[in-house]
Amino acid sequence: MELRVLAVGDVCGSSGLQLVQQRLRALRREYRVDFCVVNGENAATVGITPRQADALLDAGADVITLGNHSYNRREIADYLDDCRYILRPANDSPLFPGRGLGVYDTKAGPVTVINLIGRCNMAFGPDNPFLLAERLLKEIETKVVLVDFHAEASSEKLALGYHLDGKVSALWGTHTHVPTADDQILPKGTGYVTDLGMTGPIHSVIGVRVEQSIATFRGGLSSRYETAPGPCKLDAVLFTIDADTGVCTNTERIRYDAANDARG
Repeated sequence: MELRVLAVGDVCGSSGLQLVQQRLRALRREYRVDFCVVNGENAATVGITPRQADALLDAGADVITLGNHSYNRREIADYLDDCRYILRPANDSPLFPGRGLGVYDTKAGPVTVINLIGRCNMAFGPDNPFLLAERLLKEIETKVVLVDFHAEASSEKLALGYHLDGKVSALWGTHTHVPTADDQILPKGTGYVTDLGMTGPIHSVIGVRVEQSIATFRGGLSSRYETAPGPCKLDAVLFTIDADTGVCTNTERIRYDAANDARG
């Protein structure tokens, strides 16, 4: 049986969240999506609140994944423990709230989703994602396994993709907010893309106000990030998976541009 999985890039700010609320269900119908994973760690510009997590799930996300800003909004802590449909990186400290792996029902049977975070150029040093993935996969029984690897370095993402090729159905990168043009099926059947991109303001620097980002790089005093104004886009990749074997059979990059839609 065919399983069509939509992976949606990092949701940035209230405007990115609003676009998901407005368009995700229509995209699910248009692309006949069976299962949808949305990275939501920047829904509050930095971090995510319980209200925003509920909004993403109500909008059509089956699972929310997070990343290095998982805990910036401390009110999310209890929610991470209580809601099984939101995952934080599995290789974060075991003392942190929440879980990094979940098993979910689909029309084609159970699916495992794993959230991992990279170590290259990250602000803290979580457990090695390569070694943890090896350990987790020994315990997983589902044919379909999906991985959101939230990492800075394209080399680290690609290396993990090849390391898990043939062992997981699809692995996609998040975190950089810049979509890459390398969605593909690796030699042993794993669907892969280095970065999904983001769901947020088109005219921005990875979702942030342009002038604020320029000022920071020029050496000025930094200030709390603000989401840029203006129309948004939604970046995603659709993975088609043979649910009987767990092998990815097709990848398709999807971009919805609200500015183009407004122009007709």
